[in-house]
Amino acid sequence: MAFIERRAFLNLASAATLLFASSAAYAAETLRVGAYPSNPPWEFKNAQGEFEGFEVDMVKDIAKRLGMPLEISDLGFQALFAATSAKRIDLAISTITITKERLKSQSFTQGFYDSDGAMATQVGSRIKSLADAKGAIIGVLSSSVGEAWAKDNQAKYGFAEIKGYDTYQNLLLDLQNGRTGAVVSDFAGMSYYFQKMKGLQIAERIPSPDDRYGLMMTKDHPLLAKVNDAVTAMKKDGTLAGIYKKWFGSDPAPDSSTVQERPLPKAD
Repeated sequence: MAFIERRAFLNLASAATLLFASSAAYAAETLRVGAYPSNPPWEFKNAQGEFEGFEVDMVKDIAKRLGMPLEISDLGFQALFAATSAKRIDLAISTITITKERLKSQSFTQGFYDSDGAMATQVGSRIKSLADAKGAIIGVLSSSVGEAWAKDNQAKYGFAEIKGYDTYQNLLLDLQNGRTGAVVSDFAGMSYYFQKMKGLQIAERIPSPDDRYGLMMTKDHPLLAKVNDAVTAMKKDGTLAGIYKKWFGSDPAPDSSTVQERPLPKAD
């Protein structure tokens, strides 16, 4: 009996040692984040070439809560999906909307921002609303929810063509130069850009009550629950509301996804 007890103790001690070693190694790992660098105020590079923005502040805080070093890589929007799928990064930011289709191949944290869309035009355009967009070329960011919405509603509004772009800057420059009649993208991002890009305006807001931005991760990533818990903590202690006010200049609505905890998205 004493031998069995001693053997059991040694096995437990060995398991504890391995667990400690594993935890120590795990804690030293880097949280690898991919970001599309031309998406202010969510993520962009400053004059020193460093990432800044709403979601950048989020992942910095999350990495700190997890006790992990942070590494942010510069990737195109479409490349983010391939990078998480191939496990080259752990997490992707860039105003990525949680959708049923994306949940088939990716995992997401709970939503942290309610993502209304909008149609934008040149100031003085004949297109005053979606009802006026018949026959117009509509610009969208490729692989975005805006592109999906435009395609789903092309017949309804009579869009002549839906033109995809690889960067936000090119999308809006073509609108500014009259190569598209309007663009469909996220309301917050375009509102931010239009403070600096003169001659452009939001023509109509497109409500999306069930669409939310989430942090996208490799499918069933082992850190998903911990990252999601960190997002919950940021909501409860006011950190996320503070980040919102920093970048948008106002407090988030009390019932918004920036304040209220949301369920962890699940694939059907």
